[in-house]
Amino acid sequence: MREIVRRRTQIATVLCLLAAARMAPAKAAPAEKYLHVRVEDPTKGEDVSVNVPLSMAEKILPAINNHDLHDGKVSIPNAEMNGVDVRALLDAVRTAPDNEFVTVKDKNSDVRVAKANGNIIVHVSDKRDKEEKVDVTVPLKVVDALFATAKGDELDIAAALRALSDAGDILLVTVKDSSQKVRVWVDSQNTQDSGNHDRREGSEPKAGSDR
Repeated sequence: MREIVRRRTQIATVLCLLAAARMAPAKAAPAEKYLHVRVEDPTKGEDVSVNVPLSMAEKILPAINNHDLHDGKVSIPNAEMNGVDVRALLDAVRTAPDNEFVTVKDKNSDVRVAKANGNIIVHVSDKRDKEEKVDVTVPLKVVDALFATAKGDELDIAAALRALSDAGDILLVTVKDSSQKVRVWVDSQNTQDSGNHDRREGSEPKAGSDR
């Protein structure tokens, strides 16, 4: 009798688990990431917006073979890499604590290169024209991907796009001068919502490697 009860209990448990599995919602697929570019020039009345799914860019890129771009990689023929072990350099930067590596200040400009929260950050401002500023933030995992499978003077752009899709929402580039604004960023929105876009411009970029 005890054996029959035990078997029935086991069968009931299995049936409950199967029912729960059928009722459980399917795991949501990761949200598509979009690469956004926006160029604004009020002096010319120009406003250009580009929104490209990273997955589409990753698939299209290897199909383009033109001059220095081939198989998703780009060659830099005259790159100053002779005698420099780029991978060793990147490893040193990756394992180093957050820090400002380069700070240059003179009468004309300020230049800052730093590592913070898994990102390489470059900031350049022109003192002669206070409106001229360049800010670049690149997750280290994206930089690693550029060189991971590339050979010699190549950069693996397709691999960098894959890494970028895993880096979370991030503002990559802002360029501003007296007449023009250029912004490049990645998020899960397939359009450039003005409110969200304006908030992003004023916020700090999110870390890429902590996701």
